[in-house]
Amino acid sequence: MGPGDSGIYSVSSLTAVIASLLDDNRIKNVWVEGEVTNYIHHRSGHRYFSLSEDPGTRPSVIRCAMWKSYGSELTFTPVNGMRVRVYGSVDLYEPGGEYKFIAREMEETGRGEIYQLINQWKQLLEEEGHFALSKKQPLPCYPQVVGVVTAETGAARRDIEQVIARRFPVTLLLSPCSVQGPGSEHQIADAIRALDGKADVVIVGRGGGSFEDLLSFNHPEVVRAVSACRTPVVSAVGHEVDTTLIDYAADVRAPTPSAAAELVVPDKKELKQELVTLKQRTSETAGRYLYRFHSDIEDFRLRLRPDRLRVQVSREQEYMNEMRERILMLVCRDCERRRMILATEKTRLAGLDPYGPVQRGYVLVKKDGFLITSAGSLSPDDEVSLGFSDGSARAGIHEVTHDTDI
Repeated sequence: MGPGDSGIYSVSSLTAVIASLLDDNRIKNVWVEGEVTNYIHHRSGHRYFSLSEDPGTRPSVIRCAMWKSYGSELTFTPVNGMRVRVYGSVDLYEPGGEYKFIAREMEETGRGEIYQLINQWKQLLEEEGHFALSKKQPLPCYPQVVGVVTAETGAARRDIEQVIARRFPVTLLLSPCSVQGPGSEHQIADAIRALDGKADVVIVGRGGGSFEDLLSFNHPEVVRAVSACRTPVVSAVGHEVDTTLIDYAADVRAPTPSAAAELVVPDKKELKQELVTLKQRTSETAGRYLYRFHSDIEDFRLRLRPDRLRVQVSREQEYMNEMRERILMLVCRDCERRRMILATEKTRLAGLDPYGPVQRGYVLVKKDGFLITSAGSLSPDDEVSLGFSDGSARAGIHEVTHDTDI
């Protein structure tokens, strides 16, 4: 089927031509080796993914599908970054106008070069301290200027502008840059540095895309620019399932650009509702205080009536007199108790005084400075000292007699 009389193809006729061109034995029943990216295991059982290669330049990508009947025979679970070899044919899905490599077999050959490179970058950047939690900054509650690093004509810019205009209109400062492709990492890093200090918060992001499309946001230059930014940075790259290295370096990670806009500015509707609630609470609290103050004033007014005041004063005086007498009685009892304790202690201490007996005519006998309390401690010819109440004397022992009745 060819073009009509006007030389213009219909969609169905052009699709049929493409299908015939793809009916080439060179792309049928072949093995293709590459790196798995954008892998999805659908709930229907079908598997959808891409095969890519060559991380050093612009990656080459082919979209693939493995139907449930073939995928159920796999002995391993494919993951992003895995290097595989797949067997199948290129085919055209005419209703969607898309061509895919329909895989019937798959073999694992190793981890992909792109993922290995990103893991190397991640380890290096982590060692440099760019992912440290201590570097995280809080977002301002009420920013006046929001910086945006994204493509000038991209969907991310429109989403951010629409959300902020709806929630809490503030000044937007766009720092445009390319967000994918060779050299885009330098533009992104320069755009971040250009906004540092000129905005209250910076959103860095782009809309969804393939793993290859988001590769620039894994580049060390971009991560270092985010880490060095003195202004709080929100990372909003791709969709919620996408993760890039700037997510670890940013102060806050948002699942989408729209979600980032909701994070950086408050909702004016919620603020108005909070003000209404606060006003109601203030009014209710003021009413309760006024009612209590009115009651207190009325109570004071009644208490200050002369006849009631005299009765109240008389009662207070009577109570104070009673308390004074009780206190005096308790003080007297306590003093008497303490006097008796002191007298008892004085008598006990007087009995322990070694010089008490001396004053009654007894003598303290010491030998070599030690007090003698037994005749057994003395021998004839010993010299002793005799202690009297008014002095001392020295004496010699001529004879020692022991009392056998003791």
